[in-house]
Amino acid sequence: MRSVLDGVGSRLQALREARGMTLADLSERVGVSTSTLSRLENGQRRASLELLVPLARVYHVPLDDLVGAPQAGDPRIRLRPRRVNGRTVVPLAHQPGMPQAWKIVVPRDHSAPRLKTHEGREWLYVLTGRMRLIVGERDMLLEPGEAAEFDTRTPHWFGSDGQSEAEILSIFGPQGERVHAASG
Repeated sequence: MRSVLDGVGSRLQALREARGMTLADLSERVGVSTSTLSRLENGQRRASLELLVPLARVYHVPLDDLVGAPQAGDPRIRLRPRRVNGRTVVPLAHQPGMPQAWKIVVPRDHSAPRLKTHEGREWLYVLTGRMRLIVGERDMLLEPGEAAEFDTRTPHWFGSDGQSEAEILSIFGPQGERVHAASG
């Protein structure tokens, strides 16, 4: 709390000067003595709500700006898409580590599937379009609303059905972790 209030005086002085006001002008508008305002600005007096609220009104600024309160976290996710092997990949989680979540736009493509293996489990959900998925010996088409989950140590590939673009959600986690969907 102390560190938040440490810079109040200099912020108040800067606001007053930016508005072209003297201590006497400010004193008249807020009903506080010039000596009190001067001590507040030079750090000899501790800021209180009784002093800060009228000052915030006069300056037309939020109280948080006067005290230098830290910014609250912005709940919006700033998605930064990137291109990976011709696909648009958008990370949906900002936390490092596992599990990882992506939205992937798979373009219409006729190239031959190249199966791969690696540690982990993958869960795929088709938002739009149709997606081709090969896991081991199984070759299947997934429609919007369908999901698949598999062990990525099994040779696998997913991509276009050759007819349309597909948008999918992908969640990838370490070996042994499974995605659990709640039914409701």
